[in-house]
Amino acid sequence: MSLSRHLPRSRRAAAVASGLITPPASPQVRPPSSLSNTNASTSTTTLAQTRNLSSQPNRNPLSPSSTPRSTCKMSTMPAQHGHSEACCNIPPVVSKGYSAKGSYEELGGFKSYVTGPKDATKGIISIFDIFGFYPQTLQGADILATADHAQTYKVFMPDWFAGEPCPLEWFPPDTEEKQKGLGAFFQKNPPPGVAAKVPGYVDAVSAKYPEIKSWAIIGFCWGGKVVSLVTSKPDTVFKAGVECHPAMVDPSDASGIKVPLMMLASKDEPPEDVHKFEASLSGPKHVEIFGDQIHGWMAARSDLEDERVRSEYTRAYETVLKFLSKHV
Repeated sequence: MSLSRHLPRSRRAAAVASGLITPPASPQVRPPSSLSNTNASTSTTTLAQTRNLSSQPNRNPLSPSSTPRSTCKMSTMPAQHGHSEACCNIPPVVSKGYSAKGSYEELGGFKSYVTGPKDATKGIISIFDIFGFYPQTLQGADILATADHAQTYKVFMPDWFAGEPCPLEWFPPDTEEKQKGLGAFFQKNPPPGVAAKVPGYVDAVSAKYPEIKSWAIIGFCWGGKVVSLVTSKPDTVFKAGVECHPAMVDPSDASGIKVPLMMLASKDEPPEDVHKFEASLSGPKHVEIFGDQIHGWMAARSDLEDERVRSEYTRAYETVLKFLSKHV
């Protein structure tokens, strides 16, 4: 998908250009200063229960998500690998002031957040969103590493932006300066460019951690597009892919994806694109729309001080772990 044809002329266009939607007002969290039980022929697309959006006074009236797109209902993902519905021992999510449990290493030429037990034999490459190493994203990586008591993972999150992520202050992109900055960022960091670097990065990590025998990849926002591009390669090393509130959802990407693929969309991704993407997947899949969550609720833009957001953040990561337990 070409980003150039989506470059901003207006506030809405700027949001579309980045695959993001103009966020509602919410507290900003600064980054740390340190460095479906399904098979190939079946799937379930479900919508999470939606709250009364009219009760949210700070909602941007320009956002298409100001009103619900459809009637939403809660769903649960069937237990997998003998797990109960409560298979994952996810600790209480820290709403503010999270202390990351991992450490930073240089891997393949990239500063990388690494978390998980030393004896893990399965690994996850995590592609963060455009805002980089944020506490909400690091907490998610720590959850993935150890919250499934039956299967642990080593999680690796490389800094593709070399210490220059997109400033969260650029959202909403309501000035010409912000719009230009956002457009320049995506010109400098197009998802295909990063996708081309992922195989080499996995090789570098595997050389240092040869005990890891199987891999999954998860991507947030912009990183979701990277997951589509990487897992659609016929020689992909990944046994499964997960896209969380993915940017630039393109149904044409799905036809080449043969590995198990999960997509957890927010209310801000066009539902018609999500459904078309699902229909084009030929392998095992789980597609779900969290109908009252914003684009970014599993990563940097998540307002974990909001009880409902915190609950859906937790449920989303549990859903990811259940999917990976079956396919990785």
